[in-house]
Order: sequence, then structure tokens, then C-alpha cells
Amino acid sequence: MFRRLQGNARGCLIFEPMFVVPYNLFLTYASVYMVALGVSETEVGWITSFGLVLQIFASFFSGYLTDRLGRRWALLLFDLLSWTVATLIWAISQNIWFFIAAALFNSMQKIPNTAWYCLLVEDTQPKDRVIVFTALQFVAIAGGLLAPVGGLLVEHLTLVPAMRWMYGIAFVCMTSMFILRHFYTHDTEIGLRKRRESANLSIKDNLQTVKKVVKMVLTTRPLLILFGIYILYNFQMTMRNTFLSIYLVDGLAIKPGLIAIFPGISSVAMLVVLLAVNPRIRHEHQKPAMICGFALSAAANVMLAASPEQAVAWVVASSLLWAVGTALTGPYLEAAVANAIDDEERANVLAILTVLLMAFISPSGIIGGWSYAFSPRAPFVLITAAFIACL
Repeated sequence: MFRRLQGNARGCLIFEPMFVVPYNLFLTYASVYMVALGVSETEVGWITSFGLVLQIFASFFSGYLTDRLGRRWALLLFDLLSWTVATLIWAISQNIWFFIAAALFNSMQKIPNTAWYCLLVEDTQPKDRVIVFTALQFVAIAGGLLAPVGGLLVEHLTLVPAMRWMYGIAFVCMTSMFILRHFYTHDTEIGLRKRRESANLSIKDNLQTVKKVVKMVLTTRPLLILFGIYILYNFQMTMRNTFLSIYLVDGLAIKPGLIAIFPGISSVAMLVVLLAVNPRIRHEHQKPAMICGFALSAAANVMLAASPEQAVAWVVASSLLWAVGTALTGPYLEAAVANAIDDEERANVLAILTVLLMAFISPSGIIGGWSYAFSPRAPFVLITAAFIACL
């Protein structure tokens, strides 16, 4: 799979483990860490939504900045601001105000996301983009195999000191990765041309371009349908990432040191599907595969919402179903979105997609917090509904 990757796709993905591994270490315990430092579950939801609202503003200018600065420089500068600074703040956090400050910096991540996405696909043929996103998911899942190491650290050091170590490791690894990737990639032909064209463009000119792109998106029915599915998919992902660990610890009374095992189990199942099943799925069968993935993911969340307390076997079964569903859905959905966007307008269309995405999913933290206060199982009922809507 990696032999088939060329150019920037190879340069982007070869260093991706330096981001994915530390990210998976701290992700499982991020919400629980906030609660341990005195932030309530409802405040966790508000901080999540605060960060997502700020990401809307960053997304709005991400296309302009990506074209104006060039893909590589926009990627380096805003990755350093959104992840290097944020992980450092998380590592030394003492109360809710530290988490608000970290959310402010981390919200800039949508600018490097647009730049990275352009760099990843612009010099890759459309027919090979499924391979690129399959390789990306493979790296992301392989990184998840090390998530149980976070559980061992929590068991050994207790939660707060372990999280400070994990955020410190993320600070070093991610910063090194950003610098190495910058020198290993090159500006694409489209990126260089867009940089020259945007050199004399004002913010007003950019707003006119954005207006034209919005009109094009809103009048193209296949794009609207595809973007709608993409938004629903990311809505449930944000809510799940925010409340799953809290639910496992508080709602199902599972020991904190044990919950890191579940991402590891999911990662193994995803790797099996990616290596043994996905390569056998032909192009014409990709849509049925996505539909099957949505159905399995919905079933996984129904099982999670219905799980008795301390029922580890239920959570394991749910994790396996969710993993298979995600592996069947992820690469094909990402490739479908990438192929639906014209290369000439990729940065601006991605910016608009991200604005729409963030506008719809930014309330997910608040909705999740309110629903969790009503019942710890309620967020997973909402996640199930999102998958049914995708179907």
C-alpha cells in the first residue's frame, strides 16, 4: 500500500505516526482529565462547543490563507500554533481557564487541515485517492494500538500526572513532526499557481470568491448530499470522542485504567478489515460497503447505550462492531468527498465545507452535555440517530 504512495501523499503520511501515536495516548483521557481538574461534565460540553465555534471562524479564512501562504507554510505555521501551543497548555493546566485558552489555540487547526488536505491529494490521481485515505486510516488505527499504554501510565502514575506526561510527549513528537514534514514535502503546481494568483487579492476579493463557491455548492445536489453525510458522520464522531470515556467511567463504572483497552481492541479489528476486507471491495461496491458500515456503527452505539454497568464484554462487542463499521466507511467517504471537489477550487471548497461542518457540529458539545445530564446513555442514542440519517 505504501509503495503505491508517491509525492506529497508519501511525505505527509510517513511522518503521520508522530502525530497519531501521542494523540491517541491522550485522547481517551482528555475529558476525564478535565473533570479531574474540577471541570463539570456540562462545562466540558461548553468548552468543546466553544472550540468548535472558534473553528468556524478559522475555517472561513482557511482557504484564503492556504492559497496566500502556500500549502506548506500555512501547514507549518498553524500546526505549530494549534497543536504545539495547545498541548503545552494542556500539559500545565490547573483549572477551566487553561482549557479555554487551549481551545482558543487548538481551534486554529482547521487552517492546517485545509492546507494538509490539499497537499495530500493535489498531486495524486483520483483513482489512487482511495489508497491514500486507506493508508491514512491504517496509520491512524495502528497508532490506536498504543492507546493502552496510556492506561498503564494512568495506573502507574494516577490520572493527572500521567496526562501531563502524555501531553508533554505530544508536544515534543508533534513539533518534531511538523518540522520534518515541512522539509520532506514540496509545493504542488496548483499550490504555487494559487499563491501567485492570490498575492494581489484582498480580503474583499476573497469574500467574492467564497460567495461564488457557496453558490456553486448550494446548487449542486450531489455535493449537498455528500456533504450532508460527511457532516452527520463528523457530528457523531465529535460527540463520541467527547463523552465516551466519561460514560465508561461514570455511567458504566468501569475502572479508568481499563478504558484504554477498548481503543486497542477497536484498532486491531479495524486493521483486520482494512487489510483483509477493503482490498477485495471493488469500486462499484463501495457505496454498499459504506451503507453496511453505517448500519454496523448504529448497532454498536445501540449496544453501548443498552449496556449494563461494569459489563466489559458488552463494551468489547460494541467496540468491535464500531471498528468494523468505521473501517468500511472512512476511506470511501473521504475519497468520495475528495473526488467531488475540483482541484482548481479545492482550498476554497474545503474551507466552505469546513465552515458548514463546524456550524452544524459546534453545538454537539452542548447538546451532548445537556443530554448526558438528562441520562448518561442519551448521547449514544443521538449518535445512533446520526448514523440512521446517514443511511
